[in-house]
Amino acid sequence: MTSNDLSSLLFFAIPVGFIAYIFLGQRKRVRAMQAMQASIVVGEEVRTTSGLFGRVTALTDSEIHLEVAPGVVVRFDRRAVDARTSGAAPSSSNGPADAPAQGE
Repeated sequence: MTSNDLSSLLFFAIPVGFIAYIFLGQRKRVRAMQAMQASIVVGEEVRTTSGLFGRVTALTDSEIHLEVAPGVVVRFDRRAVDARTSGAAPSSSNGPADAPAQGE
């Protein structure tokens, strides 16, 4: 094999390898998202892809019902759930960061 043949091979092999790497990474993220969506249970707090936060009140194979305010339940496609938010909020023992400190 000459140097010219090797450079031609690399010219095609590197982009093909990069594209394969991108597709494999995307497949891994899709599987993780599907596993998370399948494991949601009633009572969990979730965020939808549109940014709506709510507590799960009912589940079917294809739909999820979220309570976004007391007595307000909206229906979403189950695939619209983006993330769990239960326990994700950091707890602070001193209260909110923008609140004045005690004694001020």
